[in-house]
Amino acid sequence: MGVAVAFSDSGLVSLAGARYETAMGVWSGRRCSIGGGGVAFAALAGLMAMSTMAKAQEASPPATGVAGPAAGAAPAACTKTDFETVVDQSAAALRDLNIQNRPRFQEKLRALRTKKAWSEDQFLKEAVPYVKDDQIDAYDRTTSELLNKIASMGDEGTASATPDCGLYQVLRGHMTQLVDTQNAKWAYMFRKIDTALGQ
Repeated sequence: MGVAVAFSDSGLVSLAGARYETAMGVWSGRRCSIGGGGVAFAALAGLMAMSTMAKAQEASPPATGVAGPAAGAAPAACTKTDFETVVDQSAAALRDLNIQNRPRFQEKLRALRTKKAWSEDQFLKEAVPYVKDDQIDAYDRTTSELLNKIASMGDEGTASATPDCGLYQVLRGHMTQLVDTQNAKWAYMFRKIDTALGQ
């Protein structure tokens, strides 16, 4: 089944009522899937919109990590609100990752453009590998799979008259894995662009 995709200058990708910002993985909503190559170009469109802003500052520290919901033994009792809360906590963690990492990554891309003396057209082509490659695609596939599981399990938990606390604990584990995946993706992207800047 086709999914309507809309791109904005901020690199925001709107997919079936969800919100996913490519370079950082912010998600909110009930269900989404992550597209292919067009996603990377959406991110670059957003970066190009900022490419004429201030020059990149000095290199900043590696990607800042955000902790996901803590895992542990299944609680003796849980409520529908518990399911909603853990989803909200994870979405907030992903938003924090975006706030902390995306501006610095954009700065580094602008610095690389300056270093390489790329024109706008060259930048759109040459910068693609820094937001899309096989490893980044793998992170995005994992993210998409986890988001779909989280949406399904969240719906199941809130719809049940008696929420399943075992399911709730599995949901928390998926949330932790989701945040870990995005932390790893950011770290990988920063390592890759820092290597290019150092050459």
